[in-house]
Amino acid sequence: MAAKWEKKEANKGELTFEIAPDKIKEGLDKAFQRTKKNLAVPGFRKGRVPRQIFDQMYGEEALYQDALNIVLPDAYEEAIKETAIDPVDQPQVDVESMDKGKAWVLKAVVTVKPDVKLGDYKGLSVTKQNTRVYQKDIDAELEKQRQQQAELVLKEDQPAAKGDTVVIDFDGYVDGKQFDGGKADNYSLELGSNSFIPGFEDQLVGHKAGDDVDVKVTFPKDYQAKDLQDKEATFKVTIHEVKEKQLPELDDEFAKDVDEDVDSLEELQAKTKDRLKEEKTHAAHDAIEDEAISEAVDNAEIGDVPEAMMKDDIDRQMEQYLANMQQQGIQPKMYFQLTGTTEDDLRKQFADGAEKRVKTNLVLEAVVEAEKIEPTEDQVKAEVKDLAGQYGMEESAVRSALSDDMLKHDIAIKSAVDMIADSAKQDKKKDADND
Repeated sequence: MAAKWEKKEANKGELTFEIAPDKIKEGLDKAFQRTKKNLAVPGFRKGRVPRQIFDQMYGEEALYQDALNIVLPDAYEEAIKETAIDPVDQPQVDVESMDKGKAWVLKAVVTVKPDVKLGDYKGLSVTKQNTRVYQKDIDAELEKQRQQQAELVLKEDQPAAKGDTVVIDFDGYVDGKQFDGGKADNYSLELGSNSFIPGFEDQLVGHKAGDDVDVKVTFPKDYQAKDLQDKEATFKVTIHEVKEKQLPELDDEFAKDVDEDVDSLEELQAKTKDRLKEEKTHAAHDAIEDEAISEAVDNAEIGDVPEAMMKDDIDRQMEQYLANMQQQGIQPKMYFQLTGTTEDDLRKQFADGAEKRVKTNLVLEAVVEAEKIEPTEDQVKAEVKDLAGQYGMEESAVRSALSDDMLKHDIAIKSAVDMIADSAKQDKKKDADND
């Protein structure tokens, strides 16, 4: 096939290519087989008209458009391979010529990936990470577990304080009228949790069980229900119970309740230290990786990112995010209702970092090419096994869903990330080192 690529703009150009006569013939034959099924010609049963009769009656040219639709995808793919371009959007294809007996000539306006000129990406300077676990970290973790093990005990004839839980009925009014979602009975609310409108919880502090309280608040300007934004509201509240947290003693019995595999507080502290150390090590690795990759991207020269690439990135991010929600049993419609947002809001949220994400991927792909990273079959098998375990799927199902090219691409990108991160040098000090 004769194909020619001519760049016209930063990310656009014209791809001129031909479809050979033998391929055209194959397309015409297939087009005729499809067409004749519904063709009624006097003297022939439906679908049985010979090709010669069809050509005499309608002309071979009547099949050209259908034939073109049949052969164009493969011809376009071959032209892409021949010219070694990397399209990122659907092409705009025009016919230059479709002369009988000759190769068809087509011209496509194609948007391609921007050029990437790598800068330094190995041995980069990153911020030194501290993975040491301090006693204060262990104490804070054990205190968190104490809070989780706390029991709520009734406070008899005592005022509520921050940290206490009150059981209340409430009924909200705006402009003297009740509003949807503003009423509940026997609702448990922890004072100081900031789970209600700002100011609501503070006005219950100091009150006892049996008290009736008029709570006056103003809805925030960005409140999810637009009809209530910036509106003043009065809630008629009845306090039924006041409960305070009763924390367990920090001793061996507490340790056994928290972790059945330990016999003493000392063992729990040691085990907690090991776990925090592992968490800090993972967090440090992630921080080094993020900083090194970001620096590698900043060091590269990258052309303007096409809108099509950013749109694809946003689409992928949204699809993955909503799929994760569905795994938790939350359907997209329910998610938008719960968060008071729309699909457009979520799209705008992901649009903020789209250009950076696309540039990062472009740089990583350039590193893969520069380092000639080529995943092995063993790596592909390991990746399939890992994905199958991660998503609870059969390995055969993973193979069906993902091609070898897709798997190798992802493995190669991960290898590039590891190489950049592993070669980075921790020689930068944090701006404010509290260690």
